[in-house]
Amino acid sequence: MLRGGLGRRSRRWGDGMWRVPFPVAAGAASPRCPAARSAASASPGNGGGLRSGGAPPAGASNVKPLDGVKILDLTRVLAGPFATMNLGDLGAEVIKVERPGVGDDTRAWGPPFAGTESVYFLSVNRNKKSIAINMKDSKGAKLIRELAAVSDVFVENYVPGKLTEMGLGYEDIKKIAPHIVYCSITGYGQTGPMVQRGGYDSVAAAVSGLMHITGHEDGEPVRPGVAMTDLATGLYTYGAIMAALLQRYKTGKGLHIDCNLLSSQVACLTHVAANYLNCKTEAKRWGTAHGSIVPYQAFKTKDGYIVVGAGNDQQFVTVCKILNLPEVSKDSRYKTNTLRVKNRKELTDILSTRFSEKATIEWLQLFDGSGVPYGPINNMQQVFSDPQVLHNGLVMEMNHPTAGRIAVPGPGVRYSEFAVSNPRPPPLVGQHTVEILKGMLGYEDDAIEELLRTGAVAQHEILFLVSLLQNLLPHLGSPCMVVCNGCARTDIQK
Repeated sequence: MLRGGLGRRSRRWGDGMWRVPFPVAAGAASPRCPAARSAASASPGNGGGLRSGGAPPAGASNVKPLDGVKILDLTRVLAGPFATMNLGDLGAEVIKVERPGVGDDTRAWGPPFAGTESVYFLSVNRNKKSIAINMKDSKGAKLIRELAAVSDVFVENYVPGKLTEMGLGYEDIKKIAPHIVYCSITGYGQTGPMVQRGGYDSVAAAVSGLMHITGHEDGEPVRPGVAMTDLATGLYTYGAIMAALLQRYKTGKGLHIDCNLLSSQVACLTHVAANYLNCKTEAKRWGTAHGSIVPYQAFKTKDGYIVVGAGNDQQFVTVCKILNLPEVSKDSRYKTNTLRVKNRKELTDILSTRFSEKATIEWLQLFDGSGVPYGPINNMQQVFSDPQVLHNGLVMEMNHPTAGRIAVPGPGVRYSEFAVSNPRPPPLVGQHTVEILKGMLGYEDDAIEELLRTGAVAQHEILFLVSLLQNLLPHLGSPCMVVCNGCARTDIQK
């Protein structure tokens, strides 16, 4: 539930504010205001951004690489939110801008829901604050520009030209925030014949060729089980923003980043693309098998599946030994990988017959310690009871304000000098609106009330009432049991 509704601000930022969260490189332009100079040398956690030193300061505890870096996140759905969530895991303060009322599109994607919250949304939005802004309102667009001026990174995933129409394109933001790292995520790029098409994972996976090479050998094209094109783009975006922050450290200047689904997925075609580019070998679907390595695929067992790969000739001999097929390893048709690829059908028929004779657990025990890559095809229950998954700490648990205790997959990387721990739960729509207007922009209560009243912004009602009570109680002679409808003042006497 959201409480809708610009007014006077308590302070004004100077035009052309230059905020650099690192020491400026020799020869680079200097910050143009005292606040920026302070930000350039401030320590992490004090709003100063990345540190230039390598080791944490004495007495510091769990200092993260992006402590103090502010990310203004205008992205929705998956690629952008996945990127900014990963930046948040590394300590960045991520301000998620959402439409009042409905918020991110994925808030409505379900079932399943945890309470009233979409599990899809919960999976990619931890470590963020939510501010609900009506960007179509001139006051809302003004707030975006003000937030950009005090942020380090601006991330958006609108169709090219859409934000420019609102005065929020890169050139617009660059004028007021020349320090900004402005990252655009689209379907096909900023220019070209397909630039105005919307970007959707399945469509980009089709156009890029990913679906052409995914599926059973003689079957229909198949969409991967998760949105791999979106996720790959999110990871490219995450890395590009980190690189841009380092670039700004060297030059003192912001820049524009162009990320898109099509380019990300084509880049990920790797050897399949290279096969065509160099040998004009058209790609095909192989199911679980590999076009250039045999055996390297899933085999059906008595009760499930096991994936086994022989990446070299010695591993193939070991596979044959485990399967008690010594004659196969000696067969001249299978002596090298090239020959095994040439005689793929005959060999896989032999191996498939043998694998079908035992249960999966029996084969797992036989392959244990062999040096051959192998593993079962697990369902989700098996994945999250797997000893290695548990050991790697891949599940993050949080207390959500309305959904209660939730669990999501955590980051796949661990660091020796800091822990990605104690995550903030995914926010409610507009949960932090008032907090951000006060803390980041210095708005006073009457200005915030006017913004709420006119609908330029919205604050989540549940959190608004809790905050209101906390602010009212110190002014009351006795505990207050009544909240006045629509009141946003904190100086009321009763």
